[in-house]
Amino acid sequence: MARILLGVSGGISAYKAVELIRLATRAGHAVRVIQTETSLEFVGRATFAGVTGAPVLVGEFEADPARGAFPGDPAPDHDPISHLELVRRCDAYAIAPASANTIAKLAGGLADNLLTSAALASTAPLVVAPAMNDRMYEHPATRANLATLAERGTRIVPPGTGALASKGEWGVGRLAEPSQVLGAVEDALSTAVDYAPRSLDGMRVLVTAGGTREPIDSVRYVGNRSSGRMGLALADEAARRGADVTVLAANVSLPRAEAIRYVEVETAAELAAATRAEFRAADVLLMAAAVADFRPVAPEAAKIPKTDRDGLTVELERTSDVLAELAAERSPGQTLIGFAAEHGEGAVPRAREKLQRKRLDAIVVNDISRPDIGFDAADNEVAIVGRDGVQHVPRGAKAEVAATIIDAVEALRAPVAHAKLEGA
Repeated sequence: MARILLGVSGGISAYKAVELIRLATRAGHAVRVIQTETSLEFVGRATFAGVTGAPVLVGEFEADPARGAFPGDPAPDHDPISHLELVRRCDAYAIAPASANTIAKLAGGLADNLLTSAALASTAPLVVAPAMNDRMYEHPATRANLATLAERGTRIVPPGTGALASKGEWGVGRLAEPSQVLGAVEDALSTAVDYAPRSLDGMRVLVTAGGTREPIDSVRYVGNRSSGRMGLALADEAARRGADVTVLAANVSLPRAEAIRYVEVETAAELAAATRAEFRAADVLLMAAAVADFRPVAPEAAKIPKTDRDGLTVELERTSDVLAELAAERSPGQTLIGFAAEHGEGAVPRAREKLQRKRLDAIVVNDISRPDIGFDAADNEVAIVGRDGVQHVPRGAKAEVAATIIDAVEALRAPVAHAKLEGA
């Protein structure tokens, strides 16, 4: 695959660079890391050395034990200037997180540390992922510096909106998710000559994410705790591998990736209609949304007043099982993956029953009785129940779990791809 040089500047989000490296190496890329002095206050070089399997460089004049080689490459027989050899060998240079200070230096062409010297000497595609306080990000100087870099051909990965480093602060400036940064790097690589095609190039993937809300009145609703994190992680991973991805987002307030198409829905009926409209053109359906099983029979158009009320009785009716209906009318070659949030023991046997009844290719099961995984948590731990067995995916960041699920999708798609090649 590719050689990725990663520059890590100072900021609390430097810890996310570790996950970025893990995703990149899992995808087959070789990674070397350059750190600024300030970044060492957040993540030590031993951590990056451990996950890359290669020395980490900080100072411009320190010797590189690998002499500029990336993992898997033979080292040169001489001792080259470290930053020149690293950028000569790399296929892409990513800076994540990129602080406001580093972005200003890059825009001004400064080279006062190893990270910026390498950027000035590099001819490889440059990807910059900003991360900082919202006021720093929205300052005219930072906006102008990012515009300058973009005009020069740098790919900017927009930051997300959410909780920031300082307690109680909220706004734009969070480092984009590692899968999104890696996707941007691989997009940059895809324009380079002789870069290998991605595993899902040309694949059309439909993902449902989030949780539906069924109105009781104009204010209240019956809902669930799904944040959409798992669904969006799946979408990011599929897009990173080259798929054309559409997400049907049910009440999801998470950052969006530019390369993915989103359709906003709210209720189970809206999600069902949107899924039916998009399904025919899809090669893969990942039904990760938590869809309500019941909805109020007669929702009120206005808010129900609580004055003089001792209680409220709401009659519920079942919603349709969209996934089972789609499975019954699927076209040859389509792959359908269900998701089941189960509580406690017996999850896998229940998933096997659903797999058969709904005629799916696989079901991804997670145990929602555990507070450390599942709904609105950063981590997940699942079992992928297929027709030929069960694959346990240990606890990890949702991006890593998503990568394993997409691996399973690729394995299921392999006979389809082979059949298409045979018929070509």
